[in-house]
Amino acid sequence: MVITYFIIFLTVAISAYAMNSGEWFAKLRFNAYDVKHSNHWYRFFTYGFLHAGYVHLFINMLVLYSFGVIVESYFKVYFPGKSGFYFIMLYIGGLILSIIPSYGKHKNDVFYNAVGASGAVSAVVFSSIILYPSGKIFLFLIPVPIPAPVFGILYVAYEYYMAKNSRDNIGHDAHLWGAVFGVVYTVALKPGLILKFMQEIGLA
Repeated sequence: MVITYFIIFLTVAISAYAMNSGEWFAKLRFNAYDVKHSNHWYRFFTYGFLHAGYVHLFINMLVLYSFGVIVESYFKVYFPGKSGFYFIMLYIGGLILSIIPSYGKHKNDVFYNAVGASGAVSAVVFSSIILYPSGKIFLFLIPVPIPAPVFGILYVAYEYYMAKNSRDNIGHDAHLWGAVFGVVYTVALKPGLILKFMQEIGLA
């Protein structure tokens, strides 16, 4: 849980500072053109500690808190002595891998920018679904809990559709690829989780 709390603290501090400093916001946000043409590769990482506003920041950090503590707890059981490192790599990998498709699409577009930890948070959420498939997920305005695997299917379908059809300036590609990374990374660390997952949802 300590690492989750630290990431939240760091993200809130950097986001709040950058939202009040246009110079730092511009320096840290993801701009694919600057990455390619100015070698600003650090932007693959720093953009995840910025947010477009306090609502955006609050939602991402609330979700990270809710699922990060679950993933950290399971990692401590499965990977004693390495749990902290593996959790950090899950988060950083989610940040970087989720933005790569946007880099490919917009590397010659000087006006394209992206901020937010959503890709990394999606990786953590989907890692938790693999680790704890019997869990329930509560969503705003929906009065009943949703089984974690059902939520995962609905989420991926929604983000895939929105990535193909939406023009709402939300990084649906990042959400989708962050989710994929969370599943693949967690299973790669412990392949036996696939059988456990299938058993818990009644398919094995």
